[in-house]
Amino acid sequence: MTESCDSFTHRLASLLPSELERTELIQLLSPRGHSLILKRRRATLIVNRVRMFAFLFAVLTPLWGLIDLAVFSYPLWMGLATCRLLACLAFICLLLFYRPRGNMLDAYRSITLLFAIPTLFYIASHTLLGEGQHLTGLSAMVATGYAFLPFVLMAGLAIFPLTVKESLILASVLLLAQGLAGYLNWATLNWPSFAGGFWLLALIAGVTALASISQLAFMIALVRQAVRDPLTGILSRGSGEEILGLQWSTARRRNTCLSLAFIDLDHFKTINDRFGHEAGDRALCESTQHMLDNLRGSDSLLRWGGEEFLLIMPDTDLQQARQALQRLLSKGLGHRPDGQPLTASIGLAERCFDGCGDYHALLELADRRMYMAKSGGRNQLCWQDEREGERLFSLSHPRP
Repeated sequence: MTESCDSFTHRLASLLPSELERTELIQLLSPRGHSLILKRRRATLIVNRVRMFAFLFAVLTPLWGLIDLAVFSYPLWMGLATCRLLACLAFICLLLFYRPRGNMLDAYRSITLLFAIPTLFYIASHTLLGEGQHLTGLSAMVATGYAFLPFVLMAGLAIFPLTVKESLILASVLLLAQGLAGYLNWATLNWPSFAGGFWLLALIAGVTALASISQLAFMIALVRQAVRDPLTGILSRGSGEEILGLQWSTARRRNTCLSLAFIDLDHFKTINDRFGHEAGDRALCESTQHMLDNLRGSDSLLRWGGEEFLLIMPDTDLQQARQALQRLLSKGLGHRPDGQPLTASIGLAERCFDGCGDYHALLELADRRMYMAKSGGRNQLCWQDEREGERLFSLSHPRP
């Protein structure tokens, strides 16, 4: 059974971008495991494409009304024109009032509205065209064109980077709308034609789902390459500042704690000088893995540059942060090429306790305390004590 699952996973991975890692395949199924940066960039892309789609519909929807005027009689044309006007106004509102803010809830709302507007228009127009209308010739041909709107919408899903779950939900809504339109015209429904159209719509849903998932796979690979440090595999400085800004905004909005720890590996330059850069890279990767193995799931570890790391600890006060750091360091940071243990100098700062006005000030404070730990003898932790001010604590003999 395990071999069959592995074989299936391997074949699925071969259909996707070669840069996508096997552990990332689960992210194609549901957005639950997506990183903050991926959520933010995907939300921005979705909202921008929603606005592009809304602009096209806002322009094309009223223009098609001129064709209705030419081929339909007055009562029917007026009903369709009213529906078109309402749909056009809704698209304009969607275009004007939605802006990309990197929030997935906003993205979900925007894409829901985008597809709800033409879906409601389709149901209304389908009802108007089926209410005792006896259309022939050119008017019948134009009326048939209205039946293709669900197909256009379903194909439009292909421009969005969506997970399997999201694609199924949106496709199901369009299929239900098609079924509802058939139910409302039950008495005059042409069953063979309706069944063929419904089956074709389901096939298009499958193709667009594959296109959306493929887009998401490329996006996951590209975001990982853009935000990850190529040597250690952890987040890079550029993406780290973005995450820190998001965590700061969340902490300020909820009035919760946020701790930062600047970690600088001691005497790391001597490893490169004595043993070569390859040995230094191995020691850096080993140290990174030791830290990752002992972090909480909510913490974020970034490579700030060289042998410097930044640890972001949301919902963590100063005391909890000190305990977390001591627990992390008690497991060790790996070894130097000569077998000696790697040590670090650490500066710790916390949003509420230190009263920082923005994350730049918090970052600068943690950085300054890290340099105090280095100048104080290394293998030290520097933080703000409530009674004694900034103080150093030797990491060689952690307090009970």
